[in-house]
Amino acid sequence: MGAGRTVLILLLLFVPVLAIAAGSCGKCHAPHYEVIGSCMMCHRGDPRTDRPDLAHANLIGGRFAYFALPDSPVTQYGGQLLEKTGCRRCHRSGNKGNLLASDLDQLLPGARPGDVLQSIRQPVLFMPDFGFAESTATILVNALFAHSAQAERPSGEIPMLVHFEGVERAENPFEKHCGGCHRLLTKTWGGLGQGNIGPNLSGLFSEFYPGSFKDEERWSPANLEKWLKNPRAIRKAARMGPQPLKPEELRQVLSFFETPAAASASSIPPGSVVVP
Repeated sequence: MGAGRTVLILLLLFVPVLAIAAGSCGKCHAPHYEVIGSCMMCHRGDPRTDRPDLAHANLIGGRFAYFALPDSPVTQYGGQLLEKTGCRRCHRSGNKGNLLASDLDQLLPGARPGDVLQSIRQPVLFMPDFGFAESTATILVNALFAHSAQAERPSGEIPMLVHFEGVERAENPFEKHCGGCHRLLTKTWGGLGQGNIGPNLSGLFSEFYPGSFKDEERWSPANLEKWLKNPRAIRKAARMGPQPLKPEELRQVLSFFETPAAASASSIPPGSVVVP
């Protein structure tokens, strides 16, 4: 008796949603993928009104709505792009990745796909510019939202580490020897470096950084030390020359590449605050 009543309640809750969708969205749009549920499952919006300006508030357009179909070719290809470009070297997506930058598993329910697309095509200071065409970036956004839709939700608010510009820093060997060509997000000091000539080195030692040391081998402290001594001994066509570092400088440079799962109170540098 109890189980039958539960099923009836669920049906009563589900049917009005479909009825609302049919009564508003369905007036202008032919329904599709009806097995998924209401229009809101993919497109959000507000089906409780017939006024287009209200019904379309925060609407997710069709080109972004593949995230609700995780097995679609669009979402699958987006997942391959996510792996190939190494987005997880800085971000978490699909419950995997480093937290050197924003947690992309928390995109839903608040983020707008168009804004995420814009942030990929016009990246912030320490994010690599992948030069994606809009169509390619749109496919990647679908994959990110698909992961967010399935991700575990934290029980409380996620603290955010904020690094302020203009804070005095002691001169460090990365800025001195590497920063003219490379950029790096670090555990303690936020972003280091000013150059875009060489690749972005954020998350270099993590499993999420593309294997580009030699013959698709991954980077490690030992491999980076070999590379700094003589890049052309690893790759004959390397544009980078030898970087003679003192032992203490090398130790400091290697320490900058730590990629923690989350920032801890002990890792917060002067001039930074934790925003709850």
